Amino acid sequence: MAKKKWRGFFWILPSFSGVAAFYLLPYADVVRRSFLGAVDNRFAGISNYQAIMGNTAFRLAVRNTIKFTLSCIPVLILLALACAVALCRSKYGGVIKSAFLMPMALPAVSVALVWRLLFHSQGLLNYWLEHLGLAGQDWMNGKSAFWILVLSYIWKNLGYDIVLWMAGLAGISENIYEAAKVDGATPIQTFFQVTLPLMTQTLFSIGLLRFIDVFKSFDLIYAMTKGGPANASRTLNLFAYETAFSYYKFGTSSTMLMILFVIVLLLSVGVMKIQRKLVEYYGG
Repeated sequence: MAKKKWRGFFWILPSFSGVAAFYLLPYADVVRRSFLGAVDNRFAGISNYQAIMGNTAFRLAVRNTIKFTLSCIPVLILLALACAVALCRSKYGGVIKSAFLMPMALPAVSVALVWRLLFHSQGLLNYWLEHLGLAGQDWMNGKSAFWILVLSYIWKNLGYDIVLWMAGLAGISENIYEAAKVDGATPIQTFFQVTLPLMTQTLFSIGLLRFIDVFKSFDLIYAMTKGGPANASRTLNLFAYETAFSYYKFGTSSTMLMILFVIVLLLSVGVMKIQRKLVEYYGG
């Protein structure tokens, strides 16, 4: 029995070594650096955390991160649900679903390039507006840049959420819908009183995955706006990157990432607790 146990360990050793080398050890180094001084690299306790809390640029990055999260998640989840319901009723749902998934296959840099070409001051949108006799704008250097970033994120990730919603809808038995129809329920009543309660677990799973993904978004934001204009789209991830690789303050950057990790961890635990209670209540 002992040999069999050790044999199983050797089977997972290559995968565990990769996880340790590329995830666990770098994370441990980030934790270590968050407690070191920026100049002498000596143990500084929680002084980095105290300093970062009073940093106005840090607070702005936190606000931008929260704003970006709250702007993306509700719209993305609701839009994906509406599309999933429509596609489940369509005989061409599989083909259209594949079309929605295509943006996910594109690198974030390519997505950013397409959207920048569309909304550039001399881009396609202004070209069409001028042909309609309307004045164009410098979309990427004004307040609209943040909302263009939100739209590009939704466009890129909509297909993934649609697939998850469709998987959840496919798990609901047709007998339940037939029973609701026999009881005289309208399609709207069936959706809100049958479908949604049974999709509670799917809703929270999608919400949690999307919440984590939005919080750790970096490549799309960096490629599209680089945090501009005037730091309006500089999120916490991007600010930590700039602090580390533009100003070489690795301790401060590690502190920001640790704070981001704690925020995501606490909110994720809270969401999972709420999910467990609602799933038990609805039985979904």
